[in-house]
Amino acid sequence: MNKKLLSLCLFFAGAAGAAFAQEPVDTAMVKKIREEGLNHSKVMETAFYLTDVSGPRLSGSPELKHAQEWAVNQLKSWGLVNAQREPWGKFGKGWEVQKNYAAITLPYYHAIIAIPKAWTPGTNGLIKSNIVLIKADTITDLDKYKGTLQEKILIIDAKAGTERTFKTDASRATDEELDAMAKAKPEAAAPRRAIDRNSPAFRARAFRTAINTFLKDQNAGLVLSQARGSDGTVFTTNGASYADTAKAVSPELEVSGEDFQRILRLVKAGIRVEMEADIKTQFYTDDLQGYDVVAEIPGTDKKLKDQVVMIGGHLDSWHAATGGTDNAAGSAVMMEVMRILKAVNFKPRRTIRIALWSSEEQGLFGSRGYVLNHFGDPKTMELKPEQAKLSAYYNLDNGSGKIRGIFLQGDSLAGPIFKAWLDPFKDLGASTVTIRNTGSTDHVSFDAIGIPGFQFIQDGLDYGSRTHHSNQDTYDKLSEDDLKQAATIVASFVYHTSQREEMIPRKELPKPQPPAARN
Repeated sequence: MNKKLLSLCLFFAGAAGAAFAQEPVDTAMVKKIREEGLNHSKVMETAFYLTDVSGPRLSGSPELKHAQEWAVNQLKSWGLVNAQREPWGKFGKGWEVQKNYAAITLPYYHAIIAIPKAWTPGTNGLIKSNIVLIKADTITDLDKYKGTLQEKILIIDAKAGTERTFKTDASRATDEELDAMAKAKPEAAAPRRAIDRNSPAFRARAFRTAINTFLKDQNAGLVLSQARGSDGTVFTTNGASYADTAKAVSPELEVSGEDFQRILRLVKAGIRVEMEADIKTQFYTDDLQGYDVVAEIPGTDKKLKDQVVMIGGHLDSWHAATGGTDNAAGSAVMMEVMRILKAVNFKPRRTIRIALWSSEEQGLFGSRGYVLNHFGDPKTMELKPEQAKLSAYYNLDNGSGKIRGIFLQGDSLAGPIFKAWLDPFKDLGASTVTIRNTGSTDHVSFDAIGIPGFQFIQDGLDYGSRTHHSNQDTYDKLSEDDLKQAATIVASFVYHTSQREEMIPRKELPKPQPPAARN
């Protein structure tokens, strides 16, 4: 490279660095947003209606529909337009728990902590039975139980799931952890892993499926399985598919580790244990579609109003509680962002759109369906015109903890911009920008199609240890000050994204994503 060319390269590199370093921050608007978000917040009121009033919001359930309809009406009341439940594609059967009672009655009475597995049937009334222990290492081991299990309550042998720990449930990110994130280097994209049908985990799932089929064929009355969790916490799962073509299974309860192991010890000691249960669940097949909530503040700039800034979080939850931290927290924050922007009478240059996703818990279906309908197909990378008009998507879905910064998802060019936008919030504990990726939530759907999609860094609190997908995930686990802080910061990010002359810089367009290979 000759000296003249080198000088030009250094000049343009320096100019680009200076431009990023001088990313403007509207301090007057930040002051207005802080005042509204921190001192006049409605975020907890919104969270109350999404949790206590609406109830559990399992995908396809009446409770999710109720929460979606409430959110649409609330967004309309704040002055947003085009507010609606937008279908994204076929989901499957809805399901809810309508009654859940279970107790051992011998050798003494004790009401157990147990949750029906999602998409499993009820007991068709009160069932009473001695508890039968099922021990099987192979399919042939089940033969000895043939003809003996009809209408019986069964417990499947299992080791204790968790050891006693003396660690605290909740924690905040330390300065050292945040510093390590800020200093992280770009990560190479992980190769897609093939599905290994010979792995122990895959074989274990296949064996459990075979046991379930056997128990259904034997007309078992109720199956008790050990839930993950401790101290009365039950982390819930599904016991059957939500597909409208799914095969029927037996009624099944996930039992708290303490109650499960107590019953198991008694049965193994040869002591007769009797139990009664009355489980009622309901399937819904009248509408198999999935829906997202969407609403907008329209842009006003003649040149930029067709461009969009999006924010979102998933509204669906699991069924054992009311989904406070997962993810009424994120949904309430993003609704509060829109309320704040309307309250300060903001007239954005670009259109601002909120989306509250459904079926995130089953595989990001709501956001993936929305992306497919509006922006393109990541499997082929065939893009639609709207893909070029979305500046950025911001997501919140890691519990109730305050925002500490943002994951760049490998988008290094956005780093200096976000650092400038976070600077006014250092006093609120948010300053970290990391090149790192984070996954498992809805920003991934946008990143996969080449749209800048970001998840904020949040304090973990007790999200991973106690509330995520559990019967403890209630309104009471929400941190009010943290949610106020989060809504204030996101509102500022949205304001600045909508107003800047250029859209958020983009990474190189991803390659098509064919299905993972199978071994």
